Amino acid sequence: MIKDRIANRFREIVSGSPDGMPDWVRYIDMGEGPGNYGPDSAVWEVHGCIATLVGGIRALLLQAAHPAALAGVAQHSRYEKDFLGRLAGTARWLTITTFATQEAIDREAARVNAMHSHVSGQYQNKEGEESTYKATDPRFLLWVHCAFTESFLKAHLALGYPIKAGADAYIREWSTSAKGLGLTNAPKSQAELDEVMQDFVEHDLMRSAKTDEVVKFILRPPVGRASLFFYSILANAAIASLSDAQRDILGLKKVSRFWLFLCRRILNFLSAVLGQESPSQQIARRRIARS
Repeated sequence: MIKDRIANRFREIVSGSPDGMPDWVRYIDMGEGPGNYGPDSAVWEVHGCIATLVGGIRALLLQAAHPAALAGVAQHSRYEKDFLGRLAGTARWLTITTFATQEAIDREAARVNAMHSHVSGQYQNKEGEESTYKATDPRFLLWVHCAFTESFLKAHLALGYPIKAGADAYIREWSTSAKGLGLTNAPKSQAELDEVMQDFVEHDLMRSAKTDEVVKFILRPPVGRASLFFYSILANAAIASLSDAQRDILGLKKVSRFWLFLCRRILNFLSAVLGQESPSQQIARRRIARS
């Protein structure tokens, strides 16, 4: 059936597996209890929503505005040769950290830390000076965490999805997610997150030729024509959810908020095809019920 083919292709793009069940999903079934968050948390509500597709693209775009993060991606990532693999890798960490127990989260953090230990190099900062970066640097970790947190939050809200407990609850809950990676000073409220992001805009973020190259790649990745049609709607919605300052740094023009309206309709269709909960959420619920 066409519906099944669409669902399988979509799950393969996001998770790397046509059934949405790559090998690492089994870690979500490890242990007992609700994990760090649980079904009633704001984190489950945001990360269990299909709007994370737009938030993920938004976060990738933001990463291109930070010269250290950009250098790390360019020098150590396989994004050009395996764009979908990189997306699936990011989805793995997010999904396990959201839905699994502490045992599985610790295992995943160890995997990510092992990869980060090899990520270092040189980059040119906003003042034009040569600097060094390490993926384990506190400010680098803070930037990655805040860029992802803001992106998932802003995309979720811009698309019209609610957060019952509010934005502050989501930011506060998710602030604990990167402790295993070494981040201990994550923002715990909307006001704190806004302040940190503004500080990055003023002191760190910049546009370069490499920024333009990566942004162009993110907006038109090497996927099939049909997939690119749907992807372009998600990408334009992501651009619409960026602030004016962020778009200026990235060299992006302001787009109509109609893209958010259109994207919400596309996401509603995908939700109808895929079901309201992902396989990861279903496994987590079974684990909790078993406990």
